Amino acid sequence: MQGKIILICDLLVKYGGVAPKMAEEAHSQVIDQVVQEALDKAYMTEKDLTAVAVSIGPGLSLCLREKFLLSVTHSSVHVLHNAVGVQKARRIAGGFNLPIIGIHHMEAHALVARLIEKDLQFPFMALLISGGHNLLILARDLGQYIQLGTTIDDAIGEAYDKSAKWLGLDLSRSGGPAIEELAREGNAKSVNFSIPMRQHKDCNFSYAGLKTQVRLAIESKKIDAKIPISSASYEDRLSRADIAASFQRIAVLHLEERCERAIEWALKMEPSIKHLVVSGGVASNQYVRARLDTVVKKNGLQLVCPPPWLCTDNGVMVAWTGIEHFRVGRYDPPPPAEDPEDYQYDIRPRWPLGEEYAEGRSEARSVRTARIHPSLTSLIQASLQQ
Repeated sequence: MQGKIILICDLLVKYGGVAPKMAEEAHSQVIDQVVQEALDKAYMTEKDLTAVAVSIGPGLSLCLREKFLLSVTHSSVHVLHNAVGVQKARRIAGGFNLPIIGIHHMEAHALVARLIEKDLQFPFMALLISGGHNLLILARDLGQYIQLGTTIDDAIGEAYDKSAKWLGLDLSRSGGPAIEELAREGNAKSVNFSIPMRQHKDCNFSYAGLKTQVRLAIESKKIDAKIPISSASYEDRLSRADIAASFQRIAVLHLEERCERAIEWALKMEPSIKHLVVSGGVASNQYVRARLDTVVKKNGLQLVCPPPWLCTDNGVMVAWTGIEHFRVGRYDPPPPAEDPEDYQYDIRPRWPLGEEYAEGRSEARSVRTARIHPSLTSLIQASLQQ
């Protein structure tokens, strides 16, 4: 498996982020081997499975066609490794007559915390932060979510990745860890970046403007990203570190301010809330965790962060979410053993997790609303009324 990991990392470095078409091709090359290794490591075959859980949205269509996860959903939890392909998931479910469960990717980020924190009961809050998403939700129950805030343009992880690329950092571990490491060497107040959206009294996020500020600061310092940080002079390295530290401070301050307001809103609706879950790839950042822990404690709540390996995209979170829904009878019957060539797969690139909180509706015009699939919450509520 190590060779496959290196392959994906090489693509990340080459393209300065995720290149969907290249990732699709790389995943397709290893799909069968990955699935077989997962089964072998679990000492199982497909006949031992109880259900198949697969992420069907939100996200780029190319990526969604490539992601799936096998899960055994019995009294004990057995989870197989993350693999690739909604099509592959359907072939396994159809071939072995298994129920299939379509999973909302962001719900999986929120619910995986319940796998490691046994005291985490509904209702709770969640801040989900990754390369493609910033999302603040109130989780009232399984499948019942209120959206308190979302990103109106770029997510925080995107801002980390682009800033790291412009600073000439090593992207083999993605931009977040690279920025966090370099920021420790810099002065976080040396560059006067402005905090985004302070004039908007909602809980939404915007990182496009901060990205522009970072790019302009890099240009003003005449930093050449073609020169890797490992080859930079002392003065150049210090300039890069100052920008990294200043960017990180403001990026996280934006999170803090939004969380403060969201906690206030959520407690009005659900006074019994005790926890704020922070998950998604950016939740692996220790600076982010430390700052948000201060905010949460100030408001009388407890911060819950999955371990870093469960914060970044992983198969366990999809499997666990499949288990949660399977236990309450939410799953689809086995698909046919083979789908027709013209079969339209249920893929939901733009799929809200919950209904938008009335006070949180964004005043920003850049929020896109076209071609959005009905929210997971509305779909579940409709099914309960049938």
